[in-house]
Amino acid sequence: MKPLFALTALAVATLSAPAFANLELAQKKNCMACHAVDKKLVGPSYKDVAVKYAGQKDAVAKLAEKVIKGGSGAWGQIPMPANAVTPDEAKTLVTWVLSQK
Repeated sequence: MKPLFALTALAVATLSAPAFANLELAQKKNCMACHAVDKKLVGPSYKDVAVKYAGQKDAVAKLAEKVIKGGSGAWGQIPMPANAVTPDEAKTLVTWVLSQK
């Protein structure tokens, strides 16, 4: 039984690693200063973003550009500043945000 438990634990850790890695990237890039997964802070919650953009085929590209360049108006008058992320980091962050349903 112990080897099966260890294998199961390894599988769970492997499958959840990308989610933790992207949360870590969001923390590293200071996204969590204004956003939270499940509640509004300065900006919208990531769950609210995921709901708003669900099913939109261009959502990743559109939101990655907003992460890089900043923007305002989509969620109120408080602007989101430009962020020091690479295009790949922005896509990784946005893909993770859109998975927070």
